[in-house]
Amino acid sequence: MSPFIESLVHADKTAVQRDSIRYWNPHKVHTWQRDGVDFIMGRREGYHMYDMSGHRLIDLHLNGGTFNLGHRNPEIIATLKEALDHFDIGNHHFPAITRAALTKKLVETAPAGMHYAVLASGGGEAIDIGLKCARYGARRKKIVSVIRAYHGHTGLALGTANERYAKQFLSEGDPREFVKVPFNDLDAMEAALRPGDAACVIMETIPATYGFPLPDDGYLPGVKKLCEKYGTLYVADEVQTGLMRCGQLWGISTYGVTPDIIVTSKGLGGGLYPIGAVIVNERAGHWLTEDGWGHISTFGGAELGCIVALKTLEITLRPETVANVKFVAGHLRAGLDRIREKFAPFFSGIRQRGVIFGLEFDHPEGAKLVMPHLYKHGLWAIYSQLDPRILQFKPGLLCTRELCDDILARLEAGLAEAAKSIPAAAAAA
Repeated sequence: MSPFIESLVHADKTAVQRDSIRYWNPHKVHTWQRDGVDFIMGRREGYHMYDMSGHRLIDLHLNGGTFNLGHRNPEIIATLKEALDHFDIGNHHFPAITRAALTKKLVETAPAGMHYAVLASGGGEAIDIGLKCARYGARRKKIVSVIRAYHGHTGLALGTANERYAKQFLSEGDPREFVKVPFNDLDAMEAALRPGDAACVIMETIPATYGFPLPDDGYLPGVKKLCEKYGTLYVADEVQTGLMRCGQLWGISTYGVTPDIIVTSKGLGGGLYPIGAVIVNERAGHWLTEDGWGHISTFGGAELGCIVALKTLEITLRPETVANVKFVAGHLRAGLDRIREKFAPFFSGIRQRGVIFGLEFDHPEGAKLVMPHLYKHGLWAIYSQLDPRILQFKPGLLCTRELCDDILARLEAGLAEAAKSIPAAAAAA
């Protein structure tokens, strides 16, 4: 180990906390400390990560699916190391072996009708590209999203999101161009689309930061039909719900919907290299035949990132991975149902699609209050920022039976401890 890396690996936690408060993000550091999560990541391997002090956690947050295949997946590390002997970021102006291979793979594995893939450096940029493609394809400006949505913190993305993220930066967007409607309300959606001036509807297939509310039966197909009726494009934000988390490569496919645009990121980089992609049909992507410089991104489609993404897709699409996702989803659900019965009515519900779980608590901030108890018992699962009743509970695609059983045991122990200190939980107990 070089002296430089050794100095980072063996840094002093108190000094890192001090510098993080001074130079990085004081509010975040103080908030986590107040919430009982005094964590600075040190070693990480598979689905475990360790605080600098040595406290081990099973990661059920996964950075929104970034670590679907685990922290420091050895196959992806080996691929990246080998790629470094031959490739670098590359030049975004020219064709490249790696970009051609990745865009081809993305289009071939997408729902029917997709034609091109535009590469980005991350999810927010990818959302912005998707919205620009929709405006181009529809020749309209209005963008319809869902109340309490979250699509990232970049320019157009911020205008689609909950005002909690936009207001402090004076970036709410022109209300004539950014219209928000309630989730699971087809009448409200049609009212927004009826004037015929909407470029697109953008939705997460299951809104993550809103606590994974599940679409009602027929809702997503109904939105797609309305889009077709009014000449509006459908943008599926699959940044958190894609890449096998719902049981198929794209979550939207599990609802029988073919969107015009799919946005992906997070897990596409295998937890090792940031990359995003926008998969588009001919209508949304025709600009690529007119002016290929219409969107430029120096790091979008970096060649090393393309190689990592190709390996990530290869692992994700393996039959054994698909089978394991089905196993993890069923095994954890059986255990969660048992635990919910034990702690009802405080633990009041389970929202699930594949290995996406939202655990619902009968308290306005139930998940926020439960979180530090789970942390003490070695689980890292974060509450939903836009609905703190809901705990985001996101196991990895490659979890073993033993790890699933460990997760359930730690969850049960953490909830038992929470029952002693949270009034609603104590009443249930």
